Amino acid sequence: MKKSYWLKPTVLPGFGLSLGFATFYLSLIVLLPLAALLGQTLTLSWGEFWKVIASDRAIASYQLTFGASFIAATVNLMFGLIVAWVLVRYHFFGKKVIDALVDLPFALPTAVAGIALTAIYAPNGWVGQHLSALGIKAAYSPLGVTLALIFIGLPFVVRTVQPVLEDLEKEIEEAAASLGASRLQTFCRILFPALLPSLLTGFALAFARAVGEYGSVVFISGNMPMKTEITPLLIMTRLEQFDYAGAAALGTVMLLISFILLLLINLLQHWSNHRHGAKA
Repeated sequence: MKKSYWLKPTVLPGFGLSLGFATFYLSLIVLLPLAALLGQTLTLSWGEFWKVIASDRAIASYQLTFGASFIAATVNLMFGLIVAWVLVRYHFFGKKVIDALVDLPFALPTAVAGIALTAIYAPNGWVGQHLSALGIKAAYSPLGVTLALIFIGLPFVVRTVQPVLEDLEKEIEEAAASLGASRLQTFCRILFPALLPSLLTGFALAFARAVGEYGSVVFISGNMPMKTEITPLLIMTRLEQFDYAGAAALGTVMLLISFILLLLINLLQHWSNHRHGAKA
């Protein structure tokens, strides 16, 4: 007779105790704040709720927030893979320093990062003055918002892909090359399928981090309504005006959109894992 999964001995306490603690901790840290958010939103009538979330200013902030977050996560997906590849496959002087610098956005306060990025990309900054000469406005524009989100999201992709690359055996690539496969064929047919789940995870983490970012964006964006105003800033504006229900309504919309997008990414990741496992 096959034993039930929860009756198998484990190093942790029994299933009931472990599940109870996990549920209590999840409810206290995650579910309770979300319930409070939804409860505050329910104080609005449907007309008031729709007026808040569907205003021109709110829609413009959604477009900038989710659009810039998607672009930043896509850029980090490509360049994060390159950075992880260099750190794993090559040995060079200063490698440890570069490896440590990857984690800098984790440790650096977001407000400090925003001030630094603004100073660099402002029209009179080190990089901004050269971009201005080319007619490109970085700071106080959607481009500046995207640059800030790229900065804070890069480590998520690198640190997600790096362990997977370290576990991939080089002999597989050598075997493919000995069988006549080109470098592109080796990457597309051997490396990319193995890396795809971790790439999707890194993309999801970078996207989720960018959607909720505030500190590093608030300085470089310029905070111009209908142009460079992100949704978290609009929420803060309503909080400063003591419009807690309106802020909760905007937060609820962001929560629902983010949940749907992350759910789709997770389903795609699950499909990729299942497909890769079937081929293996």
